[in-house]
Amino acid sequence: MSTAAWTLRRADAADADAVSVCAIEAFRIYIPRLGLTPIPMAKDYGAAIASAQVWVATQQAQVVAALVLDTTDEGFLIDVIAVLPQQQGTGVGRALLELAEREALRQGYDSIYLFTNEKMTENRALYERIGYVEYKRLVLEQRTRVFLRKRLG
Repeated sequence: MSTAAWTLRRADAADADAVSVCAIEAFRIYIPRLGLTPIPMAKDYGAAIASAQVWVATQQAQVVAALVLDTTDEGFLIDVIAVLPQQQGTGVGRALLELAEREALRQGYDSIYLFTNEKMTENRALYERIGYVEYKRLVLEQRTRVFLRKRLG
């Protein structure tokens, strides 16, 4: 495990491939459990960087984690958070979640929401520990999406 600090910054077009690698590596472990490819693994991060709010955590100029934020009819969304496996447990994911909350408040939102697959139990437990509350489930073909919201301020 690396102990060097990371830097958080907005992603630019040159980061798209590195963000994609983060998502693929972070979500790969779920393929056997879900029996399908998690959506973040196939996302077009170049398009996300162009149209949404994408942040990266870098360490020694390497992208080690990524965060995709967006706004929807439901509010301020954490669309994707992905941390390279070797960086999990270092606090970088928590730093990105805190950044997301600050951005939501800065942009005038009083809550933030996200969704995850019901089978990603570790993620759900983490979100609930830091104040997210389940408010909806959406049963889709091959997957059940769990929506969680956190009040801010």
